[in-house]
Amino acid sequence: MDHSRFARLAAVAGLVLAVTGADAESLAEATTAFSEGRFVAAAGIAEAAGTSEGYALAARSLAVYGHYSAPEEEKKGLFERALQLGEEAVRADTANPEGYFQSGHALGRYAQSIGTMTALRKGLGGRTRKMFEATLARDPDHALAHLALGGWNADIVSRAGRMMARVMYGATKKEAAARFERALELAPESKVVLLDYALRLPKLAGKKGRERARELLEKAVALPVADVYGGFVHERAVAALKALAGG
Repeated sequence: MDHSRFARLAAVAGLVLAVTGADAESLAEATTAFSEGRFVAAAGIAEAAGTSEGYALAARSLAVYGHYSAPEEEKKGLFERALQLGEEAVRADTANPEGYFQSGHALGRYAQSIGTMTALRKGLGGRTRKMFEATLARDPDHALAHLALGGWNADIVSRAGRMMARVMYGATKKEAAARFERALELAPESKVVLLDYALRLPKLAGKKGRERARELLEKAVALPVADVYGGFVHERAVAALKALAGG
């Protein structure tokens, strides 16, 4: 037996395990920071791991921070950086669905920051949809990708009108409803799924939509808050429920 070769292989295996362990520790630390609402710190820790999972978590952290609590003047830059990190996650591992999802998430938030119609004119709508479709190609049961595609279809129909949305962008109310229903089937206890679907239901289904939206929002509000991000979603669900009752 070649003992020197065995020793070299053992050393390499030990190094790989050590690196993997360090990556896991960094991701756990970043996840804790995210849960506590330290989003910028979470992004830095996750990015430093240098893995697809780390880049994806970093992208998510900045996109969430930019959308929910960053100063207005910082939002666009945060979304641009989140998009770069999402793209890095895809480059690091093209089989990782979360890299594509967080790329689409960041791109969608960026599009919102510049306005839906402006984003569509720049071709961002198609790019965003492709990222979510790429996510589902790798993970057909990715609930948030279905949710995002539901929102993509619903928002374009709302802004562009049913005819233009269908002809120009391939967006329809039917597809929006189907995607939302699939997301709800996959994640019935998700506050964000319940909230995002409920916000679009009145325009998707009229009076019946309002009634069901109320049911979904009541369920969302009743669910426990798991972390700071969940608290942001909870506050929006409470506000949406009050607005629906007032309307």
